[in-house]
Amino acid sequence: MAILSRTMIAFLVFVLVFLVGGILLQIFLSKRESRWPGLVLPLLTFLWSLLGPLNVMDTGSVSRNVLLVLVTLLAGNIPTLVLLAIYWAARDKRRVKDQIDKMKIDEL
Repeated sequence: MAILSRTMIAFLVFVLVFLVGGILLQIFLSKRESRWPGLVLPLLTFLWSLLGPLNVMDTGSVSRNVLLVLVTLLAGNIPTLVLLAIYWAARDKRRVKDQIDKMKIDEL
């Protein structure tokens, strides 16, 4: 019992470090001058989410199959939406900072 709980705690710590590292990497890439590096992780998660519907089993009903595929795509794209939200927030802060810098230059 103790071995299982230690293994589970180690796994949860690993997943937490992986998620926090991914978010910090996304913030770092989004703050770059070029906008393309910030779109790499959302693109990768989107492409990964396209593999989900390939694992959907046939339920016998076309409408249930379509609904299952749509729900799988929606659930698979949650990380993509989170990464895009981080990207848009970081780019908006950069845009505002650039405008303020431009205004300061114009005042001189």
